[in-house]
Amino acid sequence: MGEMRDRMAQELKLRGYSPRTQKAYLNAVQNYVKFHKRPAEQMGITEARAYVLYLIADKQASRSTTIQAVCALRFFYAKVLKRDFDLEDLPFPKRRRSLPVTLSEKEISALLEAEVNVKHRAILMTLYSGGLRLQELVQLRPKDIDSTGMRIHIRAGKGGKARYVMLSRTLLLALREYFKLYKPGLWLFYGRTREEPINPRSVQKMLHAAASAAGLRKHVTPHVLRHSFATHLLDRGTNLRYIQELLGHSSIKTTMLYTHVSRRTLTEVVSPLDWLGVGGHEPRR
Repeated sequence: MGEMRDRMAQELKLRGYSPRTQKAYLNAVQNYVKFHKRPAEQMGITEARAYVLYLIADKQASRSTTIQAVCALRFFYAKVLKRDFDLEDLPFPKRRRSLPVTLSEKEISALLEAEVNVKHRAILMTLYSGGLRLQELVQLRPKDIDSTGMRIHIRAGKGGKARYVMLSRTLLLALREYFKLYKPGLWLFYGRTREEPINPRSVQKMLHAAASAAGLRKHVTPHVLRHSFATHLLDRGTNLRYIQELLGHSSIKTTMLYTHVSRRTLTEVVSPLDWLGVGGHEPRR
């Protein structure tokens, strides 16, 4: 892409996109150019639609990969080339509505008790206790832990939005033990050296190992801990709006998904059959 790639990179930086998103968008447009074997500035909505159809039908790319490509192409044509076109001509693939996978409180306890490594246990507790996304955990710094105000400052939130979540007293004790043994520097949870944050893949691996040791059959990911955090708060009567703020959701509609898996909301609804006062009967033989 040459000059066009440089222009897009500059535009992404000017608009405050994260380094991870910058790289993903640039790669997506680069793959688009390779597919058509033509300069991106010489193509338009027709070629963009053809490429997205290729991703869906031929390559059978995941929905997240396809959405990322759509976002990158929209950005390139609208923000870099300043072209006017209807965004609906390049739509996002429809989301398949599915309920979030969650763990019960007993399963969370089993997971944490199965992890004996002090650092790994502190990482898993941090993910669950504040409902953090994996990337938010990776970007945490020691100064983000406010033991006086009993809160955690999430600086690297989705979409660049910062927020605070509660600091669990149990987590604070675990972090103090972790600090004594590991003495973190720039990053709260560092990787191979204290100058680099822990690799997200390392967190995923330790979580899978802990889930296996706990005998959990579910596929446990960092986002499953986030889903469990939200569901457990809702089960115990926490206001949905407050949960929305803690999770960093822009829309309450996203948070409302947890009402479908909350045990509390299900048990509080009375079946209309119970209103009738009809007694049970022995089945006829």
